[in-house]
Amino acid sequence: MIPVAEARQRILAAFAPLPAELVSLSAALGRVLAEDVAARLTQPPAAVSAMDGYAVRAADVQSVPTTLKQIGVVPAGGFFAGEVRAGECVRIFTGAPLPKGADAIIIQEDTSASGETITVKEGAAAGRYVRAAGLDFKTGDVGLRAGRVLNARDIGFAAAMNHPWLKVRRRPRIAIIATGDEVVLPGDPVGPSQIVSSNGPALAAFVTACGGEPLNLGIAPDSAGALQAIAEGARGADLLVTTGGASVGDHDLVRLALGERGLVLDFWQIAMRPGKPLIFGRVGDTPMLGLPGNPVSSLVCSLVFLKPAMERMLGLPETAARQTARLGRDLAENDRREDYLRATLATDEAGRLVATPFPKQDSSMLALMARADCLVIRPPEAPAARAGETVDIVPLRGLTAPL
Repeated sequence: MIPVAEARQRILAAFAPLPAELVSLSAALGRVLAEDVAARLTQPPAAVSAMDGYAVRAADVQSVPTTLKQIGVVPAGGFFAGEVRAGECVRIFTGAPLPKGADAIIIQEDTSASGETITVKEGAAAGRYVRAAGLDFKTGDVGLRAGRVLNARDIGFAAAMNHPWLKVRRRPRIAIIATGDEVVLPGDPVGPSQIVSSNGPALAAFVTACGGEPLNLGIAPDSAGALQAIAEGARGADLLVTTGGASVGDHDLVRLALGERGLVLDFWQIAMRPGKPLIFGRVGDTPMLGLPGNPVSSLVCSLVFLKPAMERMLGLPETAARQTARLGRDLAENDRREDYLRATLATDEAGRLVATPFPKQDSSMLALMARADCLVIRPPEAPAARAGETVDIVPLRGLTAPL
């Protein structure tokens, strides 16, 4: 068995950022930028009014009340061709360009009008309620950096910078195969010795949440030929993920069946719980990750190994997934395997996170995985731990929410 850290390193070494593709702005939400986005114009392009009111020369309104002559009107999207001279003003609306000669705005609430005679009741310094040209950004300014996962604010920003198309990383295509005679699809008849397969739907959702495109190839029965035939559907995928058939039982056929199709094994078995029987290798040109069949083991290994691999393919920077919390209950000493314990999260009176592992941690108990907020990490050979001690945790956001 190899340590978790070594397994993760060896998996990541097999992947590189995927090529870029051009997508429309409307399709860019949640995608990862492949190149910097620079402004293609200046915003605002000229000095504009920030309020509805009157464009004036600040020098004319230093002593108030005073009266000015209105010589024109300029709406948003309009333009005043003349020039504001001493004793004059122009009616102006939010977003309209400042007329030549004016350098301040008097808001309409601080004025009264009688025909073309405008009485100014409150003065203003130069620049008052004026948005200078380029206040937001200027042509050539880099607004969004490569490697950013685009949110709704970014989409609006890119649009304002006049980009209808963006270069983003291609989504990783992840082929998924569940294995075993004992599993059936949700909704299908369930025999007396069968269970419903949750791994396929869970992994497809996980891949989508991590920014990828799942290709669910269904369930392969415990037959080398059947598994080989279904695995043909993974051609062209960026990664083949199997679940089940990775252990040492007579019907654990993944290594045998795919070995006949050219599987080159990198490693098998990791010193972790849950998730010991994990396979990594390559079938032809396609990397292959063989996850355990137990639903919890499959999801925990996905969080620890599949998610970082997908982030590497998306060109995302490596982020520290671990946080710390206080332990909510005593724990016995650990053995030589790195442990990932399902736990709930709460906040104590001091505002500190408290992680409380469930008393039972059987890897078949998917209900506890659904209720868990995090995984508490126990290093190999960790001594007994008391409630209140600091422990490392992995939040489960990656299993429940899109990027």
